[in-house]
Amino acid sequence: MLEHHARLIALFNYAREVVGRKKLQKMVYIAKKLEFPFCEKYQFHFYGPYSEELTLRVEELCNLGFIEETKEKVSGYYQYRYTLTEQGEQFLKHYDLDLEPLQSCVDSMNEQPSRILELISTILYFDHLSKDEIIEKVQKVKQKQKYTSEEIEEAFQYIEDLKTQKTVVS
Repeated sequence: MLEHHARLIALFNYAREVVGRKKLQKMVYIAKKLEFPFCEKYQFHFYGPYSEELTLRVEELCNLGFIEETKEKVSGYYQYRYTLTEQGEQFLKHYDLDLEPLQSCVDSMNEQPSRILELISTILYFDHLSKDEIIEKVQKVKQKQKYTSEEIEEAFQYIEDLKTQKTVVS
């Protein structure tokens, strides 16, 4: 009944901690694009793909006491930190989810800065286009972020690495 919630809890279980709402949004989107069973609908937003559905689901998980959200002031802005609670761990035990390949991808994504995850998720959002068209699109819609050609190439390589990690573990 709450399997979609359980999948998110599994992601938090693997990550142990996710710092930043943007980072969380991008991690789930990238996992979804890697064909992990996340169902949240995304639309393109200022910081790339964004899911209102995910925001609401995380809020529900916080209200249920499965995830703890901590708000911190950092360098003049607020940052949110998410950790799985003991109640969340207990809830997860009720589900037999086969998400083992997700762990290495989550570990890897969680080490990346949210700026890079924003770039990666934007590239994946436009993955129906050719590589040249994606690069052109990224440079247009992410003009303010000023991604370098090197960063964009590294993001493409990182996506391939994530796909390999998923396949190797599967």
